[in-house]
Amino acid sequence: MFKGSLVALVTPMQTDGTIDKKSLHELVEWHIAEKTDGLVIAGTTGEGATLTDDEQYEIISAVVAQVAGRIPVIAGTGSNSTHHTLYLTRNAKKAGADAALIVTPYYNKPTQNGLVAHYKEVSENVVLPIILYNVPGRTACDMLPETVERLAALRNIIGIKEATGNVERTADIFKRCGKQFAIYSGDDATALDAMRVGAIGVISVTANVAPRKMHELCQAALNGDIALAEKINHELMPLHQKLFLESNPIPTKWVLHQMGLIPAGIRLPLSSLDPKFHADLKTAMQTAGVA
Repeated sequence: MFKGSLVALVTPMQTDGTIDKKSLHELVEWHIAEKTDGLVIAGTTGEGATLTDDEQYEIISAVVAQVAGRIPVIAGTGSNSTHHTLYLTRNAKKAGADAALIVTPYYNKPTQNGLVAHYKEVSENVVLPIILYNVPGRTACDMLPETVERLAALRNIIGIKEATGNVERTADIFKRCGKQFAIYSGDDATALDAMRVGAIGVISVTANVAPRKMHELCQAALNGDIALAEKINHELMPLHQKLFLESNPIPTKWVLHQMGLIPAGIRLPLSSLDPKFHADLKTAMQTAGVA
């Protein structure tokens, strides 16, 4: 299983929205040097919803080739269409990804039975490890723990990114599915608490800007060194919170640009960070030691 700090990597872009391949290459090398435990490409933070299919395939292929097995590469392949999700997941397998992260279908608002049928269709037709992704704050679709339990029995489904921030729910899923089913926090602010009740890591936004500290936080938590984990988490808490002052990845991209790691581009309908939030984010960066 993949575990630890798995960064939900941004997709660097120029101000006209074109992908900056050079910056992407440099970001990947930086994360490997900073001990990030895995890369999640073209997910929510990677603006996967506005990438074309060709762009997504090209990015995943390039990162897989660059990483060359040094750390896992997980591809975001979810959409609100089962047919399209199946197509994107096949592309991820072809590109060499180690797993697919598949978000619940957004906008359509499927039933719990519809969710089971959706994931079953993909799991039966692509031989690739699948991580479920539940983030109802963005999708208007909540995958309940009893549904996760049903899905955990299906072929290829190995875990879930649970992004409700509800630690009790994480504990419930762990109780239902056991250690053989991987749970990843999708909420940095509650990730430490989630690891205390059974999660084996976090698919992290904060890791974009503080990769080594997120790695150290996860390692401490998983090794039972709660005092160290709490210390690091306290330093990172302002980032955990302020990186969501506007819709992700707007603040994250702004911080990375301030750090000189990527250009300022972001793809519409997302737009640049409102200047009224600049000071708050700069303070959070200083507290975390990344300014």
